Amino acid sequence: MDKKILEKFVLPEELKEVLQGEGKVIVPDNRQHLLSLALGDDENIDLFEVAYDVPGKGRVVEATVGRCTNGAAVNYEDVYMRRRDPDCLVVADEGETDKPRYGELYGENFDPIRNETFEWFKGKDLIVMPFMSGSDDLGYPSLLVAPANAGFFAGGLADLQGFIPKEEIPDNFKPKAIIYLAPTFRHTHFDGRQVVVHNRKSDMHELFSYNLYPGPSAKKGIYGVLIHIGELEGWVTVHASSVKVITPYDNVITIMHEGASGGGKSEMLEPIHKQPDGSIKLCENVLTGETTNMELKESCELHPVTDDMALCHPSLQNDSGKLVAKDAEQGWFLRINHITEYGTDPHYEKLSIHPKEPLIFLNIKGVPDSTCLLWEHIMDAPDTPCPNPRVIMPRRFVPQIVDEPIEVDVRSFGVRTPPCTKERPTYGVIGMMHVLPPSLGWLWRLVAPRGHGNPSIIDTHGMTSEGVGSYWPFATGRMVDQANLLLKQVLNTPNTRFVLIPNQNIGAYKVQFMPEWIAREYMARRGSAKFRQEQLTDSRCPLLGYALNSLKVDGVKLPKGLLQTNLQPEVGNEGYDKGSKILADFFKKELQQFLSEDLDPLGKKIIECCLSDGSLEEYAELIKVKL
Repeated sequence: MDKKILEKFVLPEELKEVLQGEGKVIVPDNRQHLLSLALGDDENIDLFEVAYDVPGKGRVVEATVGRCTNGAAVNYEDVYMRRRDPDCLVVADEGETDKPRYGELYGENFDPIRNETFEWFKGKDLIVMPFMSGSDDLGYPSLLVAPANAGFFAGGLADLQGFIPKEEIPDNFKPKAIIYLAPTFRHTHFDGRQVVVHNRKSDMHELFSYNLYPGPSAKKGIYGVLIHIGELEGWVTVHASSVKVITPYDNVITIMHEGASGGGKSEMLEPIHKQPDGSIKLCENVLTGETTNMELKESCELHPVTDDMALCHPSLQNDSGKLVAKDAEQGWFLRINHITEYGTDPHYEKLSIHPKEPLIFLNIKGVPDSTCLLWEHIMDAPDTPCPNPRVIMPRRFVPQIVDEPIEVDVRSFGVRTPPCTKERPTYGVIGMMHVLPPSLGWLWRLVAPRGHGNPSIIDTHGMTSEGVGSYWPFATGRMVDQANLLLKQVLNTPNTRFVLIPNQNIGAYKVQFMPEWIAREYMARRGSAKFRQEQLTDSRCPLLGYALNSLKVDGVKLPKGLLQTNLQPEVGNEGYDKGSKILADFFKKELQQFLSEDLDPLGKKIIECCLSDGSLEEYAELIKVKL
């Protein structure tokens, strides 16, 4: 192409030297151009191999891209590459951070590897794609530099964050963030592991992505850029889905659902799953196999707002006393491991089988010239389907999408919980929905349990923390600074209420994501998350705030044991209290790290309340709101 297009960019000298060399520079014309690049820019190729010559290893095929009737099916040869490594983020600069520093981790300065990366780019055909990190109007100029055969990666990033076509690039485009994609370094320098190096310079955030899975870089790497910018400017991009819910009676409520990966963010945007006869499978007893079904004559109308990243920029806030947010993405990285057969989720099945334009699928069986089906997941091993199948869904393809900023009525927090019985007590004691005072809403966001059977990441054993805000794996700064920003956000939005919702299991009952769908219908029909005191009871575990005394949806009253798990005979007070202690001990362990001189004094009081086994009344007094 004519390299005169590069005159529109204001670039670092190292990058200018690379792009002015012998290799081609490809600036995408449009989305169709990107999809063509994903398949090698050759319409005669049905199965394209994304391969590189690696010193000492020869030709290494990292991924294949299949041309399917409804999009491009990307599959990684290495099973390890099919999920995000939660420990892949490394900080190379000398700025303040609680994350591993490159020098400490690898025993050398990052500069030589940085220079090697630019040398690796020289002479290669490269994709150079400008885009905006965050929304179009509140975003930050950014750039991707990638080898030309990694078109699927560029296409995925373009669907997630949008991109600026070649003909629309403004003069003097100066990126505030640049992603450098160099996949072979995974093998030559990092022992096959996913590594994403953040180098926060004074005028630019460099992100060196040494792997081809878009999760840690195109997706969460850009999230890290937004978190860093917000940290400097005093605001937060929260890890959340958001949906405007309209009842059959035209009541409207907006729910923001936060939580660690696997916490049910995407599921909050889905219609409630029903069985072939139209009934809803509420729960199944894990000991007896007995199921409980319910009927819901008419469910609410859903207008999705955000799927994973909600921009809470100061310019959006108003005097409502509620949090105001808008989507920080142009597309959604939907995990679809729960779709295991036709009819599980007709909403997304229809959107993906008959898309407005071809989609990009990951970890889905994609035979060339066939149709990618969401329930046909690639196999990690015989009889072991990949737990992290994905489809990238441009938000403009989603029906009834909300583009303008929204006021949040309720902030819910999702937790993956295991079964709990008196014989095998666990932290799975959370009832179907708990109402939290703001102080506890803040604490749950500090601890952010990753929870039971997490499908999105490699580390899935036991109860671990996703870290402050549940976005800590993507952040580059200090935990205490993010804790203070979140507390400030809670204090500044007193009219946004907090609830806690489990998924997968409630006590001895398997429930999958049914609690958040039922809670969504319930809160929308009520019109708010405000409750009279007689509707609530103090939870036996203070960390769980208030439990509901009853929950009725569309005339159906739910079993009380699903609201207060100690009332289940399989759990009882004995099993509940042991599970409650597991939860409390976990909170105490995780909260210790926030106790520093820089922590907000009110935050210190809230944490000390937890460490001293404070009562629910004490939590409520620390930040007072009318329930």
